[in-house]
Amino acid sequence: MQTTYQMFTETIVPSDELIVSRTDLNGKITYANETFAQISGYEIDELIGKPHNIVRHPDMPHSVFKTLWETLERGEMWKGYVKNLRKDDGYYWVYAEVSGVYKEGVLVEYKSLRAPMDDEMKAKMQRIYDELKNKEENISRAVIYMQSDVVEKIEKLAHEKKRSPDDIINEILNDTLF
Repeated sequence: MQTTYQMFTETIVPSDELIVSRTDLNGKITYANETFAQISGYEIDELIGKPHNIVRHPDMPHSVFKTLWETLERGEMWKGYVKNLRKDDGYYWVYAEVSGVYKEGVLVEYKSLRAPMDDEMKAKMQRIYDELKNKEENISRAVIYMQSDVVEKIEKLAHEKKRSPDDIINEILNDTLF
């Protein structure tokens, strides 16, 4: 359960910047440029060695990454639009091109170049990804307002039960509605 406004804060990728990263064959970051660090809200040393999905936004459908990996396994470049999660729970959109890096014909790593997107494409992709999340995972995005004391009770109950606040809310809604 996200209870801060930060989840609604978009960081804009400057039009004259490229986000660059490389990963090993298991998806762990081996290189991140300064732009990647600045836009994602991490320090470079916080990114190195971490799985690239450290910036995966929960709005992203699993099928997008399934397609990405299938494309890379065929030795092809994947191109697409990605909503990424910042360290502070904000987000940023990018157009990404991901490809393998080969030395003497052997795949040794992956590289990713990410560029800014225009607002029209961001809105279009958010609608598409919302539809995919609903279809594939039976999940819909929702924003609700609750009394602060209710939020505190949910967080306390989640802590006591060692579960996420989202699990508690889903349990309450299922018990109430069904």
